[in-house]
Amino acid sequence: MNKNKPSLIVILGTNASGKSSLGIRLAKKFNGEIVSADSRQVYKGLDIGSGKVTKTEQEAIPHYMLDVVKPNTEFSLARYQKLAFSAIDNILKRKKLPFLVGGTGLYIQAICDNLNIPKVKPNKKLRKKLEKLSLKELQKKYKKIDLDSYNKIDNKNSRRLIRAIEVVKSTGKSFWKQRQKKEAKYNCLKIGVTHPLNILEERIKVRLEKRLRQGLIKEVKDLLESGTRYRRLYDFGLEYRRVAQYLKGELTRQEMEELLYKNICQFAKRQMTWFKRDKEIIWVKSSDEEAEGLIENFL
Repeated sequence: MNKNKPSLIVILGTNASGKSSLGIRLAKKFNGEIVSADSRQVYKGLDIGSGKVTKTEQEAIPHYMLDVVKPNTEFSLARYQKLAFSAIDNILKRKKLPFLVGGTGLYIQAICDNLNIPKVKPNKKLRKKLEKLSLKELQKKYKKIDLDSYNKIDNKNSRRLIRAIEVVKSTGKSFWKQRQKKEAKYNCLKIGVTHPLNILEERIKVRLEKRLRQGLIKEVKDLLESGTRYRRLYDFGLEYRRVAQYLKGELTRQEMEELLYKNICQFAKRQMTWFKRDKEIIWVKSSDEEAEGLIENFL
């Protein structure tokens, strides 16, 4: 640890792990403010489905990197990194403790490892062609041009694959190899929230039922009515993809709920696979006391 570098507390975990509420409680205790590390919460109107904290919670503890852009706007990792760095530095300037809270592994890595992100502008012509391809076709195409990077990115996400293909085609270099780590800006304490699989799956079930009661279907309807395209909602995955398919008549209500529960459980497993590669993460069972002790020792 470099004592000249400022501290950043990272609270991470899978969907339904309880990381957001733990982050808020810890930020209250340690005079902190929160920067979100969630790739869907940057979009306006994606509230219930993305698990965005409520306005009341945001009033209790300031949150940054929420509601940054409209849903039809492309939002790159490079832009996230730039804005998140700015938010963290601003929190530090005001003598508060920054907390990075979320479940998007790549966003967290971009901040903690100060990743060098390829500055490649979007190729609209290429994207238009790629957007017509299915996920399997995109995977096949990407494997062909950059096999080394295939298992290192979220290869089940169409948007990630399109961006990776775009970068490789533009630079002629492996996508992952271009993302080199630079010297870290902060001393990071990474706390991961975990549960046994059966408990996590039950939490996912309960949370999904709650989101449907809160108006998840109406949220997706409102997004469509305000001009968000079906294709875009499919790209956002999970709740937005399956509810959009239901509204389009491609799934029955029961099929939508069953498939959505299954997809969220699968996604949580993928998140955990990603996080397990990072040996710096200290895992806690959503215990305030344990996390508080780790932070006190770290500071």
